Amino acid sequence: MRNVFDRFKYNGLFIKMFIIMVVSIIAVSVTSTWTTINTSERVFMQTFSITNAKVIAQITSNMDAFSYAVVMAANNAQQSGTIRGALSEGDGSSLEQYRSYYNLVEQVKRIQSLVDAYEVGITVIGMNGRSYTTDPALWPVYGAKLREHPLTDRTLAEPRKIHYQYDDSSRSGVAATEPTIVASKALIDRTTDEVYGAIYFAIRERDFKKFFESFTSFGNDVAIMDEAGSIVSSNRTAWLGQPFPDLLQYAKDIEEKKLTSVNAEIMGKEGIVLSRMLAPFGLYLINLVDKEAAIGQLTDTRTIALSVIAIVAAALIIVFLISRRLTKSLTRLVKQISTISKYEFDHHVNVGGSYETRQLGQAFNAMMDELQEYVKELVHTQKQQRNAELEALQQQINPHFLYNTLASVKFMVQQGSKEKAADTINSLISLLQNAIGNVSETITLSQELVNMRNYVFINHVRYGDRIKMNYFVAPDCMGYHVPKLMIQPFIENAFFHGFNRKATGSIYFMAAKEPDALVCEVVDDGDGFDPAAIEDDRLAKREGRRQLFTGIGVKNVHERIKLLYGESYGVTVTSQPGQGTKVKIRIPLIEE
Repeated sequence: MRNVFDRFKYNGLFIKMFIIMVVSIIAVSVTSTWTTINTSERVFMQTFSITNAKVIAQITSNMDAFSYAVVMAANNAQQSGTIRGALSEGDGSSLEQYRSYYNLVEQVKRIQSLVDAYEVGITVIGMNGRSYTTDPALWPVYGAKLREHPLTDRTLAEPRKIHYQYDDSSRSGVAATEPTIVASKALIDRTTDEVYGAIYFAIRERDFKKFFESFTSFGNDVAIMDEAGSIVSSNRTAWLGQPFPDLLQYAKDIEEKKLTSVNAEIMGKEGIVLSRMLAPFGLYLINLVDKEAAIGQLTDTRTIALSVIAIVAAALIIVFLISRRLTKSLTRLVKQISTISKYEFDHHVNVGGSYETRQLGQAFNAMMDELQEYVKELVHTQKQQRNAELEALQQQINPHFLYNTLASVKFMVQQGSKEKAADTINSLISLLQNAIGNVSETITLSQELVNMRNYVFINHVRYGDRIKMNYFVAPDCMGYHVPKLMIQPFIENAFFHGFNRKATGSIYFMAAKEPDALVCEVVDDGDGFDPAAIEDDRLAKREGRRQLFTGIGVKNVHERIKLLYGESYGVTVTSQPGQGTKVKIRIPLIEE
């Protein structure tokens, strides 16, 4: 998990760039594809509608030609005296009946020639019961059955109109025949306006739909609907004879509002409806366009989707390779920089990759070089400053201490104690030499003991020996080095602050070695104090009110040790009022 996190961390820029490019490419591809398909669909449907409008006009023209032929044949039948006589005269002799029937047949055959261009069967029926049909197999409805047929009832109800009606005789049990379109017209005597018969033009529905079938295709259907909303003819056989009131309403709206087409939901599918009223037929010519099927022929969604996916995949591969190549050198540079530990200013990164990455690497290396030089200079400056501060501290010999010491020597000389005066002067000389010596050097613990003894000797000369000084130093510690004047301030504090209330007492100096440090302790059995006095710097204030050998305080020694050797070393002070004070100094083992 950590390896995955590190990889993500170092390759964050590449991952972000790649994700942005992936989202952008996919968004652009999907948007462009959707816009193109949507625009194509709109253009296609508009063009399709215009084209279908012309198709409807062509279908109308074809059907008008058929209607004209039927009208001409019906008019000739109505104008024929032979037909009128055969269908209206009463019963006569057999010879007369035969002659009349023969003339009827011949006249109907001549009328048949007017519609020979179409596979049409003609049937005539008279009020006197006579009837004749040219093709009983085409429409096997004649004689008494025809007179009782609903088609005859509708024909006689409106005698001056040609009626186009759908008839599926097989449903009525007449005969096993195909669906038929029948055009019927009542025959009227012009002088008396009496109906003496009717003529029927029967055409099979499969022959009738030849007028429009060549103009249909998958998703592009044509239906002929009567004024009652039933399908008379269609390229969709399942629709024949079925009522579609919704479709009829669309057709009426188009006719009444003079619309070109309407968008509608037909039979659960979204489509376009185009319609035209066929006035001679009393029928509606309706064109139904299934949008999904029609557009499916124009656009192969699956192929388009696969093509887009392939293009996007190729683009992503190219983007991945280019982005990876551009960011790889930068990632390598970031990884090198992040692995450089703190304060390792001498480490350089490998410069390579693109121009920008090389410039960054070179700038980083130059910065590291400058930073290393700056740190060296800063360390050198701080070292000089530390030595200067130490030198200043070491030079802070109180003039009053010298004055009082020299006055004591003068007094001893006057008293004749020349040897004691000489010893005091020697101790002072040794002490001054150590105080104003080279501040950058350390001295051995044995030398520091000599300085302490000289200082203690001078104090005993000046103030008496009421305070005893005792030394307990392990022999193996004598050769280790300690900073100059490290122990002196604590002896000084013990002399002048530890016995203000007690008249006498003892000071103990002890030194021992630990595995990794030299530990020196200054312990007295004097007055003691509240440790909070050190935190409040009250001890330092008391030091300022006394005329001491130096101004070097406990706090200065502690900070000096930490500055020289680190935070794990320094000074620890513990004390209890009335029981004395213990100072513990901890420094590293320094052999030189």
